[in-house]
Amino acid sequence: MTNDSSRIIIFDTTLRDGEQSPGAAMTHEEKLRIAELLDEMGVDVIEAGFPISSPGDFKAVQEISKIVKNASVCGLARAGFKDVDRAGEALKGARRPRIHTFISTSPVHMKHKLNMGENAVLEAIGASVTRARNFTSEVEWSAEDATRTVPEFLVRCVDVAINAGATVINVPDTVGYSTPQEYFEIIKMLRERVPNADKVIFSTHVHNDLGLAVANSLAGVLAGARQVECTINGIGERAGNAALEEIVMALKVRKDIMPFTTGINTTMLTRASKLVSSITGFPVQYNKAIVGKNAFAHESGIHQDGMLKNVETYEIMRPEDVGVHATSLMLGKLSGRHAFKDKLEAMGYTLEAEAFEDAFKRFKELADKKKHIFDEDIAALVDDEIMRGQDAIIVKQLRVESGTGIEPVAALTLVVNGEEHRITAEGDGPVDAIFKAIRGLYPHTATLQLFQISAVTEGTDAQATVTVRLDENGRTVTGKASDTDTMAAAAYAYVNALNKLVVKREKQAPEALSVAR
Repeated sequence: MTNDSSRIIIFDTTLRDGEQSPGAAMTHEEKLRIAELLDEMGVDVIEAGFPISSPGDFKAVQEISKIVKNASVCGLARAGFKDVDRAGEALKGARRPRIHTFISTSPVHMKHKLNMGENAVLEAIGASVTRARNFTSEVEWSAEDATRTVPEFLVRCVDVAINAGATVINVPDTVGYSTPQEYFEIIKMLRERVPNADKVIFSTHVHNDLGLAVANSLAGVLAGARQVECTINGIGERAGNAALEEIVMALKVRKDIMPFTTGINTTMLTRASKLVSSITGFPVQYNKAIVGKNAFAHESGIHQDGMLKNVETYEIMRPEDVGVHATSLMLGKLSGRHAFKDKLEAMGYTLEAEAFEDAFKRFKELADKKKHIFDEDIAALVDDEIMRGQDAIIVKQLRVESGTGIEPVAALTLVVNGEEHRITAEGDGPVDAIFKAIRGLYPHTATLQLFQISAVTEGTDAQATVTVRLDENGRTVTGKASDTDTMAAAAYAYVNALNKLVVKREKQAPEALSVAR
């Protein structure tokens, strides 16, 4: 993809490996939103999904292929012709399609997972890569569990993949087992021992089971890898993947020892982090590097004193570099459409006319309830508005009675497919009463897996963000909503999850496949 030896290719797998996080399933529309933002941000390769796993994944890869303007769009495939052909079909509309095929190479995986010997694995590698080349010249091959593979056999596998036409060789630390020095040596060994290694790009794909995903990825880069596979917020199976924002900013800040560049617009990192967190319902820990709420906060008196004298005493990067506003324009109930629109644009939001009017109306309603409106309030409000879309179920009215010695009661009005329905329900508490009322008006068998409340900003008038996760017959969805009324936010979040469940019911359940790498 590039002949510049100092250019690091950023391969984002949020939509594929990231979505494999338990509870992180995304709707079709949410995947498209994330893909558009990744493309705008400058990601080089977007792994859009695993086309053979389900009709939904196939459609997502197909549609993302059509809307992505700059990045390569990648589809994952096991080392079988059906997988490869399905990926090739899904990628037909892509400007720059890539097929990513893989097979296990470690002794434990070959014996217990594949039940295949070395020769059979080598044959599968050659056949799958050759098949993929029939669809695109951009073919990536991965050795699943590479870091626990016998070095001599790994060399043979990579050699076969290159001879069959692979242009990118990925070296996954599938179980997060490796250490930086060890991973460095594996990449170095392959580049030195594999014939024609200089004709391909080596790639890192590291899981975070020991908390070393970013360190191992950077060690791979120092050893000669020129592609890094990562996810927004580091989401992924088990402990997750290497975090894109940490990789990119480490390369940007430490050019003295890592003289490399990426094509990422770093000012969009915080926006991307918030979008993925909002869609998946996975909160970003306050002390998360780069995008955490406290990443640029200083409370210690010694630190504050140093910051007042010179920001470089305690900050190694500027907040603005990652999209955090150093100063915040305060909006209130007297602010007009123009100020609100300017604020949205400054925060990276572009809304259609109708969506803007809806958001502005909700902003005004919020401003009547809160004295100060912070950027976080606006982000929560707009993200909430975007997520609701054309819902089949809408909360029209809610009244909750609760207190000491009072039986909690929720009086709820829902609009379901255009028709109003009302009910009054009792519960062990106000939230239980609300959820029972919703279930009474819209019967379903989904079970509640998660109910989480967090404050968007400080203060007693802060908006509450409620996250709800529902599971129905193995289908998991996450709903999220924000409001100054916590009970209203709870109702909105539950209904938001129900709306996603309605969409998921229309899709065939994904085939159970083991695709962790």
